[in-house]
Amino acid sequence: MLVRDKGLDDDAVVSVNSSYLYKRLNYVRFVWERLVIFICNLFSKKSLFQVSIADTGTDISQKDVFKKADVIHLHWINQGFLSLSDIKRIINSGKPIVWTMHDLWPATGICHYPGVCEKYQIQCTACSLLKKRTCWDLAKQVFQQKQKIDWRKIHFVGCSHWIMQEGKKSALLQEAYFHTIPNPIDISVFSKKDQIKARAYFQLPSEKRLILFAAAKVSDERKGLEYLIKACSLLSSSFLDIEVILMGGNGEELRKQLPFKAHLLGYLSGTEQIVNAYSCADVFITPSLEDNLPNTIMESMACGTPCVGFNTGGIPEMIDHLESGYVARYKDAEDLARGIAWALDYPDKKRLSDACVEKVKREYAEDVVAQRYMQLYEELLK
Repeated sequence: MLVRDKGLDDDAVVSVNSSYLYKRLNYVRFVWERLVIFICNLFSKKSLFQVSIADTGTDISQKDVFKKADVIHLHWINQGFLSLSDIKRIINSGKPIVWTMHDLWPATGICHYPGVCEKYQIQCTACSLLKKRTCWDLAKQVFQQKQKIDWRKIHFVGCSHWIMQEGKKSALLQEAYFHTIPNPIDISVFSKKDQIKARAYFQLPSEKRLILFAAAKVSDERKGLEYLIKACSLLSSSFLDIEVILMGGNGEELRKQLPFKAHLLGYLSGTEQIVNAYSCADVFITPSLEDNLPNTIMESMACGTPCVGFNTGGIPEMIDHLESGYVARYKDAEDLARGIAWALDYPDKKRLSDACVEKVKREYAEDVVAQRYMQLYEELLK
């Protein structure tokens, strides 16, 4: 595994930050890319991390681990790790390439998620995420640079059927190969815990019905917060014993807008903490308006906590409607509230919880996903 920032003390993980100098250089690359976007966005921080340009990076084709590899498997390469030129070098190596699409950046000009924009299906220009009337059309420039890459040499893997289908629509990837393999989860770590003990871990009330919402940045508009707030308001007249758990950053802003008492857990980095957080809840809410295959849903279900989310992206592939959770109509706060009520009032809690766990074991367990990737590698090496 070749990474920029090594977080594991494992000899099998190699960092491109092979010295202090390289570490500083790679940090400068990260800052440089954000600076270019910042300037092209007329010095606005809005959407600063919703787009990437890949104009600087590390030539990994010269690394020993690259040269020894039979197959090159790319994951998320942005923010100064690999440039478009580096991707060309990887292709020119002649090695089979697999690229797992954790978002749609390979298929667009600069955005990671295009939303309702369909320009990437023809040619990206004047990106709606950036301010208009700039003298430099960043989206058009990067899209044209991507057109010079031979994408036919790459086998793209969508973590969901949704992202695979969206990727196929791209004018860039018309002749690329596509497969669907979900993200894996370690079910020996993410597993059911005693709810009473989990609540005691965070000093949360044992007698309340708790709903959980989690996001790296809970104020992110793409996470559908306005619908969560509306759904909670609709529930407030008939459910007097509900309280909300907020896991992630910027939770204070959201807490003020909720009709229920909310508990802020903040960022949780430890796996034990995260598992306990999912185990505390009676239901996990994901009102995201656009998402690939949310790890939060997978983690929650592995812990036996049913999920409620909108019918968008890869969410309906994960939640079996009325079996392991509830898939609400897109952007329908009333149906979202109906789904939360359905989960809270479900008569057989154990059956619902077991259905969640079984879905994860069947489709997302590490050994299941690894086997599918191994089959793909073997096909490419024939």
